[in-house]
Amino acid sequence: MSEPQANARADAMQASRLGAWLDHHGYSIVASLGRMLRKPWATLLTIGVMALALALPLGLWVVLDNMARLGGEVRESREIAIFLKPEVDVAKAQAIGDTLRARSDVAKVELVTPQQALEQLRARPDLATAIDALGADAAQAALPSVLRVSPRGDEQLLAASLKTLPEAERVQHDAVWRERLDAWLRFGGRAVLVLAVLLGLGALLVVGNTVRLDIQSRREEIGVLQLLGASDGFVRRPFLYLGAWYGLGAGALALGVLTLAWMALRQPLAELAAEYGSTFALQGLDPLPAACVLLGAGLLGWLGAGLVTGHYLRQTR
Repeated sequence: MSEPQANARADAMQASRLGAWLDHHGYSIVASLGRMLRKPWATLLTIGVMALALALPLGLWVVLDNMARLGGEVRESREIAIFLKPEVDVAKAQAIGDTLRARSDVAKVELVTPQQALEQLRARPDLATAIDALGADAAQAALPSVLRVSPRGDEQLLAASLKTLPEAERVQHDAVWRERLDAWLRFGGRAVLVLAVLLGLGALLVVGNTVRLDIQSRREEIGVLQLLGASDGFVRRPFLYLGAWYGLGAGALALGVLTLAWMALRQPLAELAAEYGSTFALQGLDPLPAACVLLGAGLLGWLGAGLVTGHYLRQTR
């Protein structure tokens, strides 16, 4: 046989092996899905347990993400409120505001006069009646002028310096609770990570045990394949796809559970935020994180099936 003929024959054999390898992958994908569908209740139970194990840390992660977003909105609103003394009139308050605007560590100064504050309070139905009973003039006289200062640099240093103003009655700067919120968010993120690892391990064991039962029911078939010289990869491949199908199903069900929870909580939370004058809205998972969840769940099922199948094949070899 000439060299060109030998090369052509080798290429044909390699192409044939590649085609057989691809055909077996396709067969394994379809056959493993068929085995799942032939046992709907057992499959649903396995996927349901895995989905709950995945949905819990995912739900906590979504809650923390929304809390972080709320905390970010709060941190962006870094205004410092300066309540001026009652004897400071509007003209003097404007002069103080002009002086503060000239400072390099101040980005913006807004003056809220007693009349403006009274109008804002009157817009609230629960206070309008009390203001009418007290009298508009008396209520306005009891309200001080307020300067809302937006810092440009370190808000802590700016708040400390503003407290030294002789015209300032009180300086309101609630930064401590924001620092506590950040600390709780960091702790929550770590707790979600630990919980995700533990529940992910539980999902791994669930799919591994399910695949192990499927392996036990096909012991004779696997033994025949090994006697015929089938490689470990050939034997393992259908079970790997079976585990991947379980993982994908569990991931899809977990996303469905989170979507239902989001739909149930979105409107009540929006109404609660509106009561506090906020436009905060609960956000769910974006398409890219949702796709990552599906991919991760599929890989988790693949890994669980691979560990169990590899252990069985090492024992039988």
